[in-house]
Amino acid sequence: MNTENTNNTEKQSNNLVPIQEQNFHGRISFESDNEKCLDTLQLNKLEQSFRDWIENASRSDVRLSRRRILLIFLLIRYTGAKLSEALSLDPLKDIDFENQFLLFGRSNGESGTSQRKVQISATLCNQIREIVISDLSLKDDVSQSKPNVDPGFVRRKFYERAEACGIPKHLGAPETLRKSRAVELMQNNMPLPAVQMLLGHSTPNLTSSYVSFSEDDLQEVTKLFMQKESNRKTSARNSFFGKIQTVQKGDIQTRVELITLGGHLITTIITNSSLDRLGLKKGMLITAEVKAPYVILQKTDDEIRCSADNIFNGTVESISKGEINTEYIVRISDGTEVCSIVTSESCRRLALEEGDDVWVLFNSFSVLLSE
Repeated sequence: MNTENTNNTEKQSNNLVPIQEQNFHGRISFESDNEKCLDTLQLNKLEQSFRDWIENASRSDVRLSRRRILLIFLLIRYTGAKLSEALSLDPLKDIDFENQFLLFGRSNGESGTSQRKVQISATLCNQIREIVISDLSLKDDVSQSKPNVDPGFVRRKFYERAEACGIPKHLGAPETLRKSRAVELMQNNMPLPAVQMLLGHSTPNLTSSYVSFSEDDLQEVTKLFMQKESNRKTSARNSFFGKIQTVQKGDIQTRVELITLGGHLITTIITNSSLDRLGLKKGMLITAEVKAPYVILQKTDDEIRCSADNIFNGTVESISKGEINTEYIVRISDGTEVCSIVTSESCRRLALEEGDDVWVLFNSFSVLLSE
């Protein structure tokens, strides 16, 4: 077997760190270089390239071999796994299809290697199951479920698929895909500690004056995010993951406060019937969502004094101006991106530019809660 030295490149992929000194505590930087990552559209395009490649196979044995490469790609694409982790995974022993998680590091036999539990979506779980079943159906000995694939061969196929869909060859490298997944998760507002745990990095101390998040909490947050990402059944652009801190029930409505992993307090008002239907209680993990038109921006050096319950300070990341509306992307202190859509007339009055400090406000009645 042609073994390839992947230690140095995989060490580089571990240099995933938040930029603390710029107050972008959730942003991701790469210490090794400024190599570009793939965005979601490019990642999806690359995935489709693998699927087309399988469909174009003329023989069943070739199709099976290509499906194994697709499996490795899917593991890296959606879990941020290292190439060595994906290659050492034993589908029969290391994947819990019922509970939708897999374990990296159990089957490679390396001393001192810690196991890592990674939550996956139901969609990905079903895709992996389909590939594994088709693989085993052509084997005489089903106990040998772990594919024997040369890492050098995998890399070559990754490069080929990237070039086939118009992506520069080097951006198809497993390490780049791992980095791209991390950036994608952060851009979709998955909390930094959950991203770090998913990729097997050490997580920062989750200290808060309100609540602490356990490793099980982070696993649950990851599970919620993966399902939401897979289903995409909401039009809300802004999502905050957190734990319920207080539930104050009134005669008609209930005030619910949750604390995010970044330490931000989110307040919402819901009906008592919604409280009962969702079964909300203190300590429960929940997602708070706010549609972009409900997010108000205000530029001022002074502290905001208004009736809005949710107020955060942030920095304008990007501005997309249209004829009628303008979209702002603001990054608040824990790295979460918040989208606001205002009229272009309001845009002219605000006179905001990229890099400006701004206050982000939204009312408690604008916040939706979902499990």
